[in-house]
Amino acid sequence: MMRILFITSNRLGDAVISTGVLEALQKRYPAAMFTVVCGPVAAGLFEADPRCERIITMEKRRHDRHWIDLWRACCRTRWFMVVDLRGSLIGLTLRARRRIIVRGGRRPGRRVEQLGEALGYRRTPMPRVWISEAQRAEAVAALPEGRWLALGPTANWDGKIWPPERFVELAQALRAENLRPVVFYGPGEGERTRAESVLKALPEALDLGGDRSLGEVAALLQRCTLFVGNDSGLMHLAAAAGTPTLGLFGPSRASEYAPAGRLARFVEAPGPEGHAPIEGLGVAAVLKAAKEILREKDVCVPDRRSD
Repeated sequence: MMRILFITSNRLGDAVISTGVLEALQKRYPAAMFTVVCGPVAAGLFEADPRCERIITMEKRRHDRHWIDLWRACCRTRWFMVVDLRGSLIGLTLRARRRIIVRGGRRPGRRVEQLGEALGYRRTPMPRVWISEAQRAEAVAALPEGRWLALGPTANWDGKIWPPERFVELAQALRAENLRPVVFYGPGEGERTRAESVLKALPEALDLGGDRSLGEVAALLQRCTLFVGNDSGLMHLAAAAGTPTLGLFGPSRASEYAPAGRLARFVEAPGPEGHAPIEGLGVAAVLKAAKEILREKDVCVPDRRSD
């Protein structure tokens, strides 16, 4: 059997961005089966992918021993191809007919475009999600039909978090568009704490955060009319799911990590990119961008990027 080893990021956002080139490889090699290497937080992205026969979760260990563990898990297989998006040396040490090793580290330009170019694609492969029928059914049960405003008020560090009271003000302003808020956040007490003030200020909001599978979260996001949230893995997941997405940027770089999708847009706080405080981003600018996406959505045919 033709087997391809696909090594992607430990972080959720970067792993979501890489799903586009994974799908492109699957189309290029329709007979191949894939082993995906990623971090534990991103493993759920690939669980429903029918072409993914194995997921290897790699947790960091002292002295880079996680790479030794990975080599031991892969060294007995004769790979048709090794695709390493982390720029490590492991691809050179495994038996493989072909190797694609993408240089690691940050550099100017959109990450999604960099990956496409590195794998030789003239058109940038857009991120996508895989959703099982069970996950889709769970989403239908949890979120009935309606016009839902998905809010993502958390992020992996506080500097990227738009003030909670502004999420509340935005949700109240978008009631005029018949949008009802739904609050998403990740697993763990820290995520819940970051989202709590928004939930308390919006008693009508549905709380859909916490320990849900990534496939179910993607299915829930697909049922939403609009997602507005901080630069985060959840923002990238919403865009990959085909949900109209508005990402909020302050000190992080939209030029590298803006959401990628048909109706994915972003707004930035004023100031030098990479150093602008997120507090400088006002509600008026976000509301204007959100309404523009809603108007554009009304004239677009839906394009859900999932199975």
